[in-house]
Amino acid sequence: MKKILALLLAGCMAFALCACGTAADPQPADDGDAAASGDTITIGVFEPQSGDNGAGGKQEILGMQYANSVCPTVEIDGKTYNVKLAIADNESSNDKAVSAAKTLISKNPSIILGSYGSGVSIAASETFAQAGIPAMGVTCTNPQVTEGNSHYFRICFLDPFQGTVLANFAKDELGATKVYCLGQLGNDYDQGLLNYFKQAAEAAGIECVVESFPENNSDFNSYLTNAKNQGCDVIFAPTSISYAQLIVEQAAAQGITMPLLAPDTWDSNVILGAAQGKNLEIYVSTFYAEGGDPDFEAGIKEWINADSTNLSNNGGNDMLAAVTVMGYDAYFTALEAIKAAGSADPAAVMAALPSVTYTGVSGSIAFDEIGDAVRDSAFIKTANVTDNVWDFVAVQGVE
Repeated sequence: MKKILALLLAGCMAFALCACGTAADPQPADDGDAAASGDTITIGVFEPQSGDNGAGGKQEILGMQYANSVCPTVEIDGKTYNVKLAIADNESSNDKAVSAAKTLISKNPSIILGSYGSGVSIAASETFAQAGIPAMGVTCTNPQVTEGNSHYFRICFLDPFQGTVLANFAKDELGATKVYCLGQLGNDYDQGLLNYFKQAAEAAGIECVVESFPENNSDFNSYLTNAKNQGCDVIFAPTSISYAQLIVEQAAAQGITMPLLAPDTWDSNVILGAAQGKNLEIYVSTFYAEGGDPDFEAGIKEWINADSTNLSNNGGNDMLAAVTVMGYDAYFTALEAIKAAGSADPAAVMAALPSVTYTGVSGSIAFDEIGDAVRDSAFIKTANVTDNVWDFVAVQGVE
């Protein structure tokens, strides 16, 4: 459907170049009317800045803000337009997602980016559809985000792929024969990844013990004890950063020796801080490994360190999270769609998106017929608890 829409409007697409220069002052979150009119084009940012996923959402936004500071304008038909970010906090809550989506829609964006967290993306999807505004997920990996619609796209790999990558890593590299799988009850992201991991693990001959914890749980000791009592040799926990931090701290306190295996949500300096100095093995799959683009990293780290708010939103240091890189790439992919549309009109941008390609810091970006990114590899990293850094382990795909 998305490809057909692109072909129908291909004849009226105009192309222009983005007038990008050196980094400018970062634009703060917009609280007023940022309507796309006159000389300004608005890109909506639908991300958590509070709640369980607030830390990850802030880091994803940082990538978009830095990209906007590097390239704050776009040219359409020879006219230069300023590009403004309008940011709404979905509070990591499916119940608040629609309200945040409506807030963004009221600002007349050409396209909306986000969210960190699949559940809120799914919850707000119909609201974006009814408004006729395209949305582009950055790191929301659950397949339901793009299934059965023509308006939601994404630039990240999906959970069936990620779950299989992690199951293969558990078997081939960690020697797992029995894995304890733990996620939040009712959470689309957690439960989806638990399911995909279990399917791939059992197909590989790994036994899985699956349990779920209730929302707002803070005591994981009984779950960790059960993992030990069940004779598991790996713990797989696809949880938010806030729960992950508690799991790490309580696993260390219990003297857990089995490796902790986790998806992209654990790729955070918050997790490293919780693990520092502790006798733990932690492995994560993610979208980017620091060191992949030194010039880009030097620029964004200088930008982060130059502003106390940016530094705070990045967890207090300049360690680069993969979600930040993805936020950066998402912004430039959105600009490519606006240029391909030759217009800030959301309908034209939506029609242009299926054919958009962009070579970003995280790799080449293109969309399949569903609107998902064509991605075939993930980075595996491990927590260096001595030096407080993520060490690169491997680039892993699925045969």
